Amino acid sequence: QVQLVESGGGLVQAGGSLRLSCVASGSILSINSMSWYRQAPGKQRELVATITSGGSINYADAVKGRFTMSRGNAKNTVYLLMDSLKPEDTAVYYCRGVITSTTFAYTYWGQGTQVTVSS
Repeated sequence: QVQLVESGGGLVQAGGSLRLSCVASGSILSINSMSWYRQAPGKQRELVATITSGGSINYADAVKGRFTMSRGNAKNTVYLLMDSLKPEDTAVYYCRGVITSTTFAYTYWGQGTQVTVSS
C-alpha cells in the first residue's frame, strides 16, 4: 500500500509565496514520476508540474517562471515552491505519483491541500 500526503497549503496575499510538500510512503519499489495538479472551484483538475525519475521537470505555461518543483534526496518527497502567487492560483493542490509497489506501476493521489490567494 502506498500513501501520498501533502502539506503546506494556506492563505496568502497576492505576490506572496508558499511551499507545498508531498511525501510518498509504503511499499515502494520505484517512483516513475511525481506531479502536482490543482483544481479550482468549478474547473477541471489541471497539471501544474511533473518530475520524472530521471529528474526532468516540466511546468504548465500558467506557472512557468513562478513555481519551482524539486525533490528530496530520498526521492520520495517532492516540493512545490510557489512564488508571485496570483488569485487565480487559488485551488486545491494534489500530489500524484506513478509508483511501482509490487509488479506494476499504479497511479496514487494525495488528499489535497488548499491554497487560497487573496487579492
